[in-house]
Amino acid sequence: MALDLFKEKGVPLDRQVFTWKDLVQRPYSKLDDDAFTRVRVILMNGIEADALRFKHIVARLNRELREPLALVRRVEHHQQTLVNWLNPADQSPVETTIGFEQVAIEVTASVALKEPDPYLAQVYRFGLLEDFDHLYRYSALYDRLEGKDPNYLIQSYSDIRPGRPTAVEHRHPLDDLRRPFDVSTAHPLSKIHALLITAAEFQTHDFYMTIGPMFADPLARQLYAEIASIEEQHVTQYGSLVDPGQSVLEQWMLHEAMELYCYYSCLQYEGNSRIKGIWQRMVDYELGHLHYVMELFQRIEGRDPAEVLPATLPDLIDFKSHRDFVRRTLNQEVDLRARGTEIVDKAELPPGHRSIIYRDQLNSEGSPSEIAAAGYQWTPGTELTVRVQNVGVGPEGRLQQ
Repeated sequence: MALDLFKEKGVPLDRQVFTWKDLVQRPYSKLDDDAFTRVRVILMNGIEADALRFKHIVARLNRELREPLALVRRVEHHQQTLVNWLNPADQSPVETTIGFEQVAIEVTASVALKEPDPYLAQVYRFGLLEDFDHLYRYSALYDRLEGKDPNYLIQSYSDIRPGRPTAVEHRHPLDDLRRPFDVSTAHPLSKIHALLITAAEFQTHDFYMTIGPMFADPLARQLYAEIASIEEQHVTQYGSLVDPGQSVLEQWMLHEAMELYCYYSCLQYEGNSRIKGIWQRMVDYELGHLHYVMELFQRIEGRDPAEVLPATLPDLIDFKSHRDFVRRTLNQEVDLRARGTEIVDKAELPPGHRSIIYRDQLNSEGSPSEIAAAGYQWTPGTELTVRVQNVGVGPEGRLQQ
């Protein structure tokens, strides 16, 4: 059922309260829950992290909005805590990483399919093939470090195979900038998509930068360093899609609409009834935030929020497998590259192009992503195969590791 953004007002900001037991609830099961529950939790942690980041930056630049920003920001900090603490303690950093890449694949695929602007849709497909390859590289690392099959985490929703090779994804910074949408003509969904995917990629970058140095394995440390660099490129790419001509309040209001859009999408798909209740609570809270900012927008800018917001939320995120779409995109667009703001065939890049020079310098002493995946090919039952290979016969005829 469509959610009317102007009629549904949710929970007022001053009634949005938490206790410590609220904030630290029982996590999902990494084995028993559907893989998309993990996808939704990781996505929404990133959405809330970006909400905080945006509000902190605006507060440094705008004195008038500091108090209202602080009020909403504190609630969103607690929302992020509640969501982030749903991740289970028995999920290793590499397992969480595989979840991050499944988010990037399936959520970006949904966005690319629904994006009404052809140029923006192509940008999302372009980034999608790079995240698709990252899942493959981290799956190889998972096999190397833990000897386990990544499919028991992703549950056959996503393929584990190479995409656009990570080693060729490295680009000169000026080849990661894209043309922004025009705020005066862009579809509301285009505005929401750009904010959504930027937030998701920002979280991935920060996560890899945080946990990368925590590994003892030298190749793992290098692989996280390499892919974190690509995630910075992705944040640059997707962030540049946002029209900088929007006012601060207009951007803030769209941020709140985007958060609501994401939580409402989660609510429609969640199969775990306990976590579904959390998504419903967050929908009600985000409606309260949206109306709080709508009132600020009217009072300070003297504008009607209906100039910016749709009456109801546009097509929601499809939390489902997009395998056929990803395979089709891989077959048709794996050889595309970036040249300035445009996406072109790799044959259109001359040998001395700045991104080729940039990439060759970075890879001049080897590519961690190539080394990590050398000889790796995912097949069903990998975990059992590894375990059998590690079993020998002891002196008394007993099986031993």
